[in-house]
Amino acid sequence: MAGHDFTTWRINLWSTGRALLMLFSDVGIDDAPTRIRVGSHLRLPKVLEPAGEAGLGFELLDTYAATADLPLALATGQAGDVYLCHPFLVHAAQPNWNGRPRFMAQPPLYSREPCALDRSDGAYSPVEQGIRRGLA
Repeated sequence: MAGHDFTTWRINLWSTGRALLMLFSDVGIDDAPTRIRVGSHLRLPKVLEPAGEAGLGFELLDTYAATADLPLALATGQAGDVYLCHPFLVHAAQPNWNGRPRFMAQPPLYSREPCALDRSDGAYSPVEQGIRRGLA
């Protein structure tokens, strides 16, 4: 992700800049929890691969929309709960109509080493395994 301007946001096949998507939650079912498209992380690698290191930004909107056929999960939880998700997982906010404030955050979790999709020892991280499954 480049800077803090969301219009410059990019993601590439190697998930440069984020090892995991962390969703911290103190949100109940009636508090507009984040919507998650189950399995969507497996659809993005084939779309991202041709873009190379430059990655894609808003060009992914059609890809995100094409995940509407996947099951929907809601990120609910109590204070201190965190969802550790694949960085390609399609997720979205929804309007909070109940009038109560809600607490959610998604800080980046950085990797100790860059993502590698061709390891000689085959010791792939879970994120790398997901990317490889999506490319297969």
